[in-house]
Amino acid sequence: MNVRVLRIELRRSVAPWAGAVVLTTALAFLYLVDAAWWRGTTAWTAQWTSLAMWTRSLLFYLWPVAVGLGALQGLRDHRSKMSELLTSTPRPARHRAATLAGTTAITLASAFALLVLVGAVQVLANTEYTHLGWLPIPLVGALSLVAGAVLGMGAGRALPSALTPPALAMSAFVFTALMHMSLGRTETTTATGILITEPNRVSLLSPAVQEVRDVLVTLSASVHVGQTIWLLGMAATGFALLVAATPRARLIALTPVLAGAALALLVLPSDPRRMYVVDEAAAELVCDGPVCVAKTHQARLADLAGPGKEALRLMHGALGGQAPVSVRENTAVLPDGSTPQRSRKTVLVDFDGGIIADAKGEELTRALIAEGMVPGCSPLGWTGTLNDAAAQSIAASWALGDLKPLGGSPHASSEQIAVAHPVWKELKALPRAEQLSRINAAHAASLSCKGDPLGVLSGGASR
Repeated sequence: MNVRVLRIELRRSVAPWAGAVVLTTALAFLYLVDAAWWRGTTAWTAQWTSLAMWTRSLLFYLWPVAVGLGALQGLRDHRSKMSELLTSTPRPARHRAATLAGTTAITLASAFALLVLVGAVQVLANTEYTHLGWLPIPLVGALSLVAGAVLGMGAGRALPSALTPPALAMSAFVFTALMHMSLGRTETTTATGILITEPNRVSLLSPAVQEVRDVLVTLSASVHVGQTIWLLGMAATGFALLVAATPRARLIALTPVLAGAALALLVLPSDPRRMYVVDEAAAELVCDGPVCVAKTHQARLADLAGPGKEALRLMHGALGGQAPVSVRENTAVLPDGSTPQRSRKTVLVDFDGGIIADAKGEELTRALIAEGMVPGCSPLGWTGTLNDAAAQSIAASWALGDLKPLGGSPHASSEQIAVAHPVWKELKALPRAEQLSRINAAHAASLSCKGDPLGVLSGGASR
């Protein structure tokens, strides 16, 4: 397809409008809706993998739009009443189909590339960790838009009705919704007895991905390969329908998409932990003495190192040999509802929410002491109780000498102080040895997740 033909197709087809709709609606969705893609370490402009995953998640509605616009494009010859005339020309049908599909493919791929470029410019300013491992995610996303549009064109050509574009777009939207909410999810129960849902193999046939919940999570190579096979089969069926002239040829044209789905399901992983995996390179630790962060957050090491070392020194003075000896970012990725990781020798840091996320300086030191002395036990994805926050504030205050609430807690400072003050007053009235005994008991109860730290600090027994 030469430049002259491309210009003609751009003038007489809906291809430019398809690209414009994809780009403008995606940007409007991202910039006008205040949602999870603007928050924390997983913001779409914070890291490369987060950028790729959030833009792919938009295919939840962009892909049905591409399918519907492709079907509208496929009706062009029927609307202009030129079908019989075109079949009488010596030019092969596959040439006309390639021109039609190629123009739309270029505009849709370019629109998605521009969407990624808008985010990439901002990511460059927000992170020091640069890598190329994120590129397959948007590349498969662009392929899904192209494949969906070509399939829509073929369906529009095979079923020349004004109802075909909206029907196909709605069917595609229902497909992505079912993959996201029911057919693509499997119920499972965590070790703590909480019922959750996890993605299954069928869900990976959807071009969209689930919400980004951890900056270290990416898609595995087998997911990229399986989805590519499925999408190429989809595009092949769309192209075959564009050139098919008989009912028998149209039935045969369905073979690539069916074969692609079957092969893809053989390649796609069945275990959720092999679908969304930890990026090992991004999770590699970068350290300043006993304080370590993941490579993807290496820019935060300078702010964490000083408070981290000070927190370790103060905890050693408070707990002696029972105190943690290192501070490390928690790079384990567990499903919501799981029991959080805890360690006797390490303070595990999570930059995405909680009392550590936005803390700096002395406030960060206090938060690290709280997490080291009374680590939280609430299942992942759940908010800790007010009693847990009060126990953490008492433990940190005992090491620092003055009672203060913890910033960044979901519980208000006044609520923390109201619960903590009576226990703090009682604790400080005890002999030093008894105070240390209760602090050590609360520390042990938190690590085992089988006790009530606040109850222990007030003199009660662990449950």
